[in-house]
This record gives sequence, C-alpha cells and structure tokens, in this order.
Amino acid sequence: MIRIHSQHSLQAYNTFGVDVNAKYFAEVHTVEELQDILHTEQLKASSLLVLGGGSNMLLTKDYDGFVLKMSIKGMDVREEGDAVFINAGGGEVWNDFVQFCVNRGYAGVENLSLIPGSVGASPIQNIGAYGVEMKDCFYSLQACEISTGNMRTFTREECRFGYRDSVFKNELRGQYIITSVLFRLSKTAKLNLSYGAIEEELQRRGITHPTIKDVSDVVSHIRVSKLPDPSTIGNSGSFFKNPVIGENDFKNLQHKFPEVVHYPAGEGKVKIAAGWLIEQCGWKGKVHGHTGTWKNQALVVVNHGGATGKEIYDFSAMIIDSVRERFGVTLEREVNIF
Repeated sequence: MIRIHSQHSLQAYNTFGVDVNAKYFAEVHTVEELQDILHTEQLKASSLLVLGGGSNMLLTKDYDGFVLKMSIKGMDVREEGDAVFINAGGGEVWNDFVQFCVNRGYAGVENLSLIPGSVGASPIQNIGAYGVEMKDCFYSLQACEISTGNMRTFTREECRFGYRDSVFKNELRGQYIITSVLFRLSKTAKLNLSYGAIEEELQRRGITHPTIKDVSDVVSHIRVSKLPDPSTIGNSGSFFKNPVIGENDFKNLQHKFPEVVHYPAGEGKVKIAAGWLIEQCGWKGKVHGHTGTWKNQALVVVNHGGATGKEIYDFSAMIIDSVRERFGVTLEREVNIF
C-alpha cells in the first residue's frame, strides 16, 4: 500500500530549494502503483502536480493539492544493426541515462550531458543543449492517462516537439504522466561540435579526433564552469529560453547592436542568446535580497538561501522588463511556475 503524506515539505524535491508544503504527497515506483494511486479519493478530489527531478520548476506558494513523485526506474537495451533502442523509466535521472549510453558507446545524447532532471520530464520540455535536442534521438514514449489510468504510446510526430516545447505543454497539458521513454541511438557517432565552446575546449585538451565520451566530458566541464550545483546553491539551470525572432527583426536588432550573440534557427528565424541580453543589461552576478543571477552565467537565477518562490519570480520579472526596454525582445521563462 502506497503511503500518502499530508502537509509534506517539498524543499527536498525542487532544485531551487524553496520550502513550501503539499497538501498531499506520494511517491510511486511502478506503473501499477501509479494506476492505483490515480484512483484514490485524495487524488481524485485534488489538483495534481507531477514531480520528476524538480529541476524545471519554481514553486511560489504551498501546493493545495496532490504532489506525485515519479520514481519509476529501469533501462532496457535492444540492438538492431547499427541502431540501439533504449527504453528508460521516467524516474531515471537524466544524466544517469546519458552516462549509461556514453559508457556503452551509444551515440546521440552526449551533448545533453549533465542537464538536470528526469527522463520522464525530458520530452515535455524537449530539453536541449549545444546544438542537440532530445527529439533528435526520441522514438516513442509510454504515458498514463490521469483521468482513466489507461496507458498510451505516443510517437515522435504525436508529441509535436518544438523549441523547449511539446504537446504535453499545450493541448495535453495535465492529462498524461510519462512513465517511460524509448530512445533510438546509434553505434556510429555523428558528433555535433557546432557550438564553439565545445571545439575550443577540445582543442585546449589537444583532442583532434574526439569520441562521444570526449564530447560528454567537455560538455560536462563547460556546464560545471558556468552553472552552479543545485546541491550547494538553489537553481533550475537556465531560467529563460533563448528568444527566437524573424530575420527582419534580427537585422534591425543587429543594426543597433552589431555584437549581438546569435545562432541560426531555421525557417527564416534567428535564435538570440538570452544570457548575452541579460548580461548587457547589467544583471550578471547581481544579488537582490536572497536571490540573484549566477556570477558565471546571467541566464541562471539562483536562491542564495532563504528566498521564497515569489521573490525569485519577481526578480525574474525585473530582468524581463529590463531586456524588453533595452532590446525590444521579450524573454520567456523556461521553468514552469506553480
């Protein structure tokens, strides 16, 4: 029988370390446990918040509902020629999954090393870094419908992936819980070194013919050098999305700010580096009360200790207003706000 806790602290379950309570809380380790708890009176009568690694969220107040921690584990491997299919439980730590693949020579996710969060949350956000997105190696997923407890398979097309986006953030928001994800990787590496920082670090290390482990190690090194460890200072990684604008708008922006950091985004679109925009507005390393931006990366908002979720949210609003006023570009929060 799964234990349901009342007035349970969520401080240990969100990487910002915000101390709020859930009216009800439970942790599930199997699909069967999940289906059982979906039929309990406490859950049926409550709003539901599903937690993976708690790394892409900001809790601004006590949650007057049911919080469900997903801890379904397991990784099953099937090889078909050069292709490798890995079915990973939604409760697996994302970076554990990445290292599982890298250590076995399965290529495709090495650029996504050290991203915080869980496997089950990765399709919702379509996580990405250094020129690679989760959708690039995604095959399908299994999800449980909250209203019925029935299982459903979603194909890549049905997930409707976009930049940090999917159908689970839009039409199907709050309707399904992802229990496992099936990835298609390869035994033959096609390395993506398009982001300059990777090539620069490889050159610094004297590596001319990198392996996927080399790329994973370099990406991890870069992330550690730029991003704070949530176990020592509360944060959710990148707090804002890199804004994507049309080519004409970009030309106007570049005319005013020739040094603007940008990347091609396809289909007549250009991606602007949000960290650069924030830094130009003087926010990098700034401390405001109990919160602020990280000293090495303006894109990261941190809890210096004791910050409330509302304090962090209000601080991020000041950044958004500042960037809009100077550049005419509106930043979007990458984290989910509750």
